[in-house]
Amino acid sequence: MDKQVIASRQLDEQYTLVHHPSGLDIMMWKKPGFSTVEALFGTKYGSINNCFATDDTNGFITVPDGIAHYLEHKLFESDDNSSVFELYAQTGAAANAFTSTDITAYLFSCTDNYEQSLEILLDFVQKPYFTKENVEKEQGIIAQEIKMGDDSPTRKCFKNLLKAVYVNNPVRIDVAGTVESIAKITPELLYDCYNAFYNLHNMTLSIAGNIDEQTVLDICDKMLKPSKDMHLQTQFPDEPDDVAQTRICDYAAVGLPVFCLGFKTQAAQGREYLKKSVIAAMLLEQLIGQTSPLYNSLLEEGLINSALGMFVYTSAERYFCCVIEGESKDPDEVSKRIFAEIERLKTEGLDKEAFETDKRVRYGEKVSSINDVKACADAMLYYHFDCDDVTLFDDLDIIASLTAEECEQAIDDIFCAERSSLSIVKNKE
Repeated sequence: MDKQVIASRQLDEQYTLVHHPSGLDIMMWKKPGFSTVEALFGTKYGSINNCFATDDTNGFITVPDGIAHYLEHKLFESDDNSSVFELYAQTGAAANAFTSTDITAYLFSCTDNYEQSLEILLDFVQKPYFTKENVEKEQGIIAQEIKMGDDSPTRKCFKNLLKAVYVNNPVRIDVAGTVESIAKITPELLYDCYNAFYNLHNMTLSIAGNIDEQTVLDICDKMLKPSKDMHLQTQFPDEPDDVAQTRICDYAAVGLPVFCLGFKTQAAQGREYLKKSVIAAMLLEQLIGQTSPLYNSLLEEGLINSALGMFVYTSAERYFCCVIEGESKDPDEVSKRIFAEIERLKTEGLDKEAFETDKRVRYGEKVSSINDVKACADAMLYYHFDCDDVTLFDDLDIIASLTAEECEQAIDDIFCAERSSLSIVKNKE
């Protein structure tokens, strides 16, 4: 059993990565003195993975949109109609699951009996049970979930933005799929996806808190079913640099128009991915963060309100988009002012004092997150899936060494007007 200790050079913190004989990677962060335990059993599988091949498939196969999310729902069912949540209730754990564009994970948090909860987690995720009847039953439930999402103006605005920014990349398709696509899902397709992506060679267990590493490994030895590496391959369509459309407008009942402005750039991987993500986040803060001149002038003029937000929407190797979203009586004017501010920053440079303040804040937030058991468990999983050999502690090095000049040099690439799209949802006139 291959074991690796991953330690921080700045902090007195470390976690352990074990390559288990079953094929599973196990990440453990022992935090003595903490009262809680958080565990995630995840697979590198999300909504964008709709074309794949393994040793068992006859070449690449394409499956309906939304099937990864559908599969997550169905794994909570068993052949004896017992409820996984009832089992967790007996241990006192709170359980959940999620599907994103590139990860599906099943998780629990607890203050006691983490050993029993871990056994439940490892057991049910390894026991798929799909029948024609229970698959058809779920279609109505998820169809309602999709329709509810379509009724949300903010969600509709963001979904439309992705369709405007990306031409072929499957990130433009909603994680839940469409009512039409999920109607094509069958038990056979679910088993095909499960066997391909829920192979332990494609999965990771991440657990943090008041744990004993040997106890965790003993449970894994007991519960894991060794799997053969099926040499999973995924395939994605070519994506041009240009956006699909520069502006998209839709309608819904809203108090104020809702907008999303997105900037498309090339995806990255490894340390470059980490650094580009940090640079993009810091540039967003300088551009329109709450202490920026633009934010305050737009707020004073009544063009934005406190609902304004910004984030970097990215997955290593697959997509990278900076997003500014909010409400405005005139989204086009807000967009125009943002582009003007980008040009000013390119000409005049960043406010060095504000930049250094943001660096200190980000560094402090990263250090503080290490005192949050959930944040630690989440980060181990995300970094392991997204960043190859780069660890979550490398973020601290990147933030500490980053200069304003490096960020200024990236403005043209990250905020390119020709690779931007504006999505608006407003009342019908």
